[in-house]
Amino acid sequence: MGFFDETFDLMAPNDRRVEGVAKVTGAGKYAAEYKVDGLCHAVLVGSTIAAGTIKNINVDNAKQVSGILDIVTHLNKPLVPGLADEAKIKEARLGLAIFHTDKIFFKGQPIAMVIAETLEDATYAASLITAEYEKTDAHVDFDAALKKVPLTPAGKERGNIETLNKATQTVEAEYNIKAEVHNPMEMHATIAEWKADDKLKLFDKNQGVNSVQRTFAKLFNIPTDNIEVISEFVGGGFGSGLRVWPHALACIMAAKQVKRPVKLMLTRPQMFYSVGYRPAAWQKIKLGANSDGKFVGIHHQAKNGTSVYENFNEGITRVTRLIYHFDNLKTEAATVPLNLSTPTWMRGPGDCTGDFAIESAIDELSYKLNMDPVALRMKNLALDKHPDNGMPWSTNYINECIEKGAQMIGWKDRKPAHSQTIDGDWSIGYGMAVGAWNAGRGNASAGIQMQKDGAIIVQTAMTDIGTGTGVSMQNIAHEQTGISKSKINIELGNSNLPPAPSQGGSNGLSSIGGAVVAAVSALKLKLAGYAAGQNEAYQNAAPADILLSDSGISLKTPNEQFISYAALWEKNNLDVLEVEASSGPGAERQKYAFCSSAAHFCKLRVNRKTGKVKLERMVTVADGGKIISEKAAANQMSGAAVGGIGMALMEEQQTDERLGTLVGNDFAGYHFPVNSDAPIIEVAFVNKPDPNINPQGSKGLGEVGIIGTAAAIANAIYNATGKRLRDLPITPDKVLLG
Repeated sequence: MGFFDETFDLMAPNDRRVEGVAKVTGAGKYAAEYKVDGLCHAVLVGSTIAAGTIKNINVDNAKQVSGILDIVTHLNKPLVPGLADEAKIKEARLGLAIFHTDKIFFKGQPIAMVIAETLEDATYAASLITAEYEKTDAHVDFDAALKKVPLTPAGKERGNIETLNKATQTVEAEYNIKAEVHNPMEMHATIAEWKADDKLKLFDKNQGVNSVQRTFAKLFNIPTDNIEVISEFVGGGFGSGLRVWPHALACIMAAKQVKRPVKLMLTRPQMFYSVGYRPAAWQKIKLGANSDGKFVGIHHQAKNGTSVYENFNEGITRVTRLIYHFDNLKTEAATVPLNLSTPTWMRGPGDCTGDFAIESAIDELSYKLNMDPVALRMKNLALDKHPDNGMPWSTNYINECIEKGAQMIGWKDRKPAHSQTIDGDWSIGYGMAVGAWNAGRGNASAGIQMQKDGAIIVQTAMTDIGTGTGVSMQNIAHEQTGISKSKINIELGNSNLPPAPSQGGSNGLSSIGGAVVAAVSALKLKLAGYAAGQNEAYQNAAPADILLSDSGISLKTPNEQFISYAALWEKNNLDVLEVEASSGPGAERQKYAFCSSAAHFCKLRVNRKTGKVKLERMVTVADGGKIISEKAAANQMSGAAVGGIGMALMEEQQTDERLGTLVGNDFAGYHFPVNSDAPIIEVAFVNKPDPNINPQGSKGLGEVGIIGTAAAIANAIYNATGKRLRDLPITPDKVLLG
């Protein structure tokens, strides 16, 4: 792996993750692993129907099990103030008001919760609970339901879409994508402990402790500061931890009911309907171009599944307005209510789905025009300004991503016509696609504690879900202070630390990086204030003029005016020096548009007898501004690309319309890529700082590693076989019959 003319060693120790040792030795605690005195266990009982009303719940047999403390149902529960009536339930926007309704919206919906001394007792008792229902018609088949929902405008129409009819060449096609499930390695879990009637402590798997804190403060009508949320180590999220789910509320209710700490951990099957998924999607694209390859316009229609009790619009057509110049554009969208649980954001939400259709259509158009897919994209990229709002890009190097990716994959070896490269039973093909994401930044705070020996702890409430936020914070602090990395420790994932936004949407490092820079400036000024008592040269010094080292402070002057930390601490009788600072977006957001982007290339083989697709090489090149932590950034990109492989070739959450249920809600029935399914992902970066997005010049990478990957694979399959496959996943049967 490498970026442009420079390569980097993934095993080099100078960029290792700050949490790495704790994770691999087992010292790092995940949500379900904390030891709490007096802990008992809760297990959820799910509905056996997909739609209707609960008539009766029989818990008598369950109550006979030894060790049972209580059983919570909609008839026996502690009242949550924020869910006291229908108006408050709607205002809370929690989605499923668990145990506050007798209505059933999907199969598996929690209808009861057993609380017991041991997990074994709770699990056995839960198996004894039965219910009677008044059933109503249930619908879980997205394909059957989507035709009943009309499209409505999604964004402002541009130009005149009828102009498409005059294009030299057009592509008009439909694209279908099955639902996908996040399936992080760590199951979602919560430990809840009421320290007092209005004080709560939570160990919870999530991607934003402050968001969890605010949600439960509102639901229970208690001060936000009275709730402590800890999520220091997270075993994968992919978006599943970006909102508060009903099981966390259930655990808190259980602790309130039995007046003891309670642990509730979802099982793997429960994960399939409890913490969201990427919804099934239908799209229709009409795309046209003139004979020279200039796009005339695009008409993009999209629908995605949602639940009957909560509307989730994935924003599939949003990406249509981001990458290319379309003088004539129309986008329409709709959501399709189903008797399934509510979907949620999954890595590259909306844009990943929409990009598959757009990039597949562009590839198809390139063959109709007899034009290289790379050249067609390069001709139509919106490099000067955001094509929708007209604001100039602060930086946008998507063209350099394409150029570098084509060079790395050996695009020159690709045959322009399909089905031209054969090796025995295998057909070989090349494919490419691009992706982009609006590069955001949120308000964030960071604190620094400094000891007498010059060691510092950099703190923030933001959770590192495996993205490398911790090591990136360390790298920024090292660069800004000059203090050795070995003397810089990082603390994250606790709501008692300086507040920060959730880790998601590729905003994490972009947001917290500026806060770390601001905190370092505050540290320098505070140290200079103490130093001024010993040397007046430090009076009114600006942060940029102050240098720190492992042992002391100095100035950017010929004689440096060095003062040791030991001397400052002794003279001022200091124990620990603490600072906190905040940072966030400003006027630059009114001047510039911001985006991250990537180009994806792949070379693959398709077996003409079995339909098996074997990926030989994958290359992904990204524009993420300045790369703060090379290994972590490369891990982000390669992991996202593997997710794209799953989307393209195997992942699908199937449903049974007759039973109103999910099919294959475990790792035996739901297939996703493992190591043997993916080649070594070759990652490269443009690595040019964005001067306006934040002080460190970095842009998010979490999403663009997957946006476009599935399309690149589908396009390569066409180049290998001449079969244009528009429905994901592309399983061997579709390859053979397509």
